[in-house]
Amino acid sequence: MQTIYRLNVNELDENFLEGLKSTFKDQDIEIVVYAVDETAYLMASEANRTRLLRAVKNVRERSNLVEVNGSEL
Repeated sequence: MQTIYRLNVNELDENFLEGLKSTFKDQDIEIVVYAVDETAYLMASEANRTRLLRAVKNVRERSNLVEVNGSEL
């Protein structure tokens, strides 16, 4: 069985460990830890990549921008 947990390191606590123990009761497990690169994740999809790169271009060219007045929020 394989399970992926994605969380912030600050969320690691006794409850998380107890959940692991419960899920994998009496089994040997392997724990691999790596930092998540959000940019790589978002760029993995062709549709996301196209949209994000277009948005970056719009910001650089100052075109197609929407201005929001903070006091109106």
